[in-house]
Amino acid sequence: MNSSERLTLSAAAQNSKNLAVADLSTSLGDAAITPAAAWDRVKRRLRAEYGEDVFSSWFARLELDAVADDTVSLSVPTRFLRSWIQAHYIDKILGLLSAELPGTAHITLNVRTAAARPPIVIRETAPCAKNPAEVVAAKPAMAPFLRALEAPVREDDLAGSPLDRRMSFEAYYVGRSNALAHAAALQVAKSAPSEPLPYNPLFIHASVGLGKSHLIQAIAHQAETQGKRALYLTAERFMYGFVAALKAQTAIQFKEKLRAIDILVIDDLQFLAGKSIQQEFCHTLNALIDGGKQVVVAADRPPADLETLDERVRSRLSGGLVVEIGALDEELRVKILKSRIEAARSHHANFDVPDTVVAYVAHQVSTNGRDLDGAVNRLLAHSALSGSGMSLETAEAAIRDLVKNREPRRVKIEDIQRIVAKHYNVSRADILSLRRTATVVKPRQVAMYLAKSLTPRSLPEIGRRFGGRDHTTVLHAVRKIEGLVGRDSGLAEEVDLLRRLLSE
Repeated sequence: MNSSERLTLSAAAQNSKNLAVADLSTSLGDAAITPAAAWDRVKRRLRAEYGEDVFSSWFARLELDAVADDTVSLSVPTRFLRSWIQAHYIDKILGLLSAELPGTAHITLNVRTAAARPPIVIRETAPCAKNPAEVVAAKPAMAPFLRALEAPVREDDLAGSPLDRRMSFEAYYVGRSNALAHAAALQVAKSAPSEPLPYNPLFIHASVGLGKSHLIQAIAHQAETQGKRALYLTAERFMYGFVAALKAQTAIQFKEKLRAIDILVIDDLQFLAGKSIQQEFCHTLNALIDGGKQVVVAADRPPADLETLDERVRSRLSGGLVVEIGALDEELRVKILKSRIEAARSHHANFDVPDTVVAYVAHQVSTNGRDLDGAVNRLLAHSALSGSGMSLETAEAAIRDLVKNREPRRVKIEDIQRIVAKHYNVSRADILSLRRTATVVKPRQVAMYLAKSLTPRSLPEIGRRFGGRDHTTVLHAVRKIEGLVGRDSGLAEEVDLLRRLLSE
């Protein structure tokens, strides 16, 4: 044996001796150990047993709140973390605490708030013993491992994303753009457990701020009131839960709990990424649908346009009912604005917005519902700071930043032909035909004029889009309508109306 080997063995022997002394000191001092010190040792053991990654994910933010009688109170910052620890680690923590704090039989696990936390309360313990024999005699019999006294967690519970209680069907305003999606969502939410599922899966897609998240959360709320087990998850939360389950080696339990619910609601599916995660989502989707469970999904575009999504997932989602929520029409925007103004008035009694101002804002702010909320906030601020009444001039100044950068709507020639034909009570086929009757020639020439003034298309291209006509025909129509608009006020008003219809 060389000298380096002897040094290594000597160091190892000394370390073992030190550990043995430390263990003996610990056992001798158990009766006097403070709860804080005991909790620190429990956390060190958790870190050593599970590793740094698992410890950081689940135990680092677990804190000791109080010790009273045979119960230890712990707290975590989120409901999700509490549910996960209760489902997977509570027995382990109770065992470690029972070893460090003899007499511990129960754990309560709470979600702490931002308020100041109470100081740690220490239960009464036996007087300090003078020798090891007295220490052993003072120890009560170790209690069996029990589930925490917190409200029991069902085996099929899975922490989902938080639901906004304001997003109910009662608070959802219906217009032409969202009537179909609302009717389908309401039927899905109110269907009885014994009834066949009307649309499965239900896929709702819309651009940002048009109310798809409100609608699918309303489904989850309604389902819960009927006693169904509903789970609302964003795509991000689904990914986080699956990855965490893989790290904790509890993927099987994660899958079983996810598939034990009655209705799964997934929001923002366009953010679902990762091959293994998408495969698991596909398996979950198939298991739920084949098992007669309802699935509701929302995204910013239809399944066929989600290029990053697995083809099998897109195919399964397309097999249900796919509904689009279109842009909010002006009448619906007025409803939303009036409801927001009424809500603001409950806190600011002097906030009054005339109907003319509401109509102006609804016409100008046409992008999405969040911009409407922003418009109301700006009106309220201008009214409160200036102390004056709300006028069109005040409203224009208040919402200027919401409309000044708005890009004009790109007008298509097909839209021009359709709207002009509807206005003059003719068909689009008539406009494209070779007919030369007065009832058709005028709408055709007006449509050509609008196509030249509202689109970047050239005269030859416009001619081709109007039944293969020559560019000189288009030029003649444009010049004729330009001349008539300057002399005929009635035609000028018609053309102006058509322009506004096309810009909405």
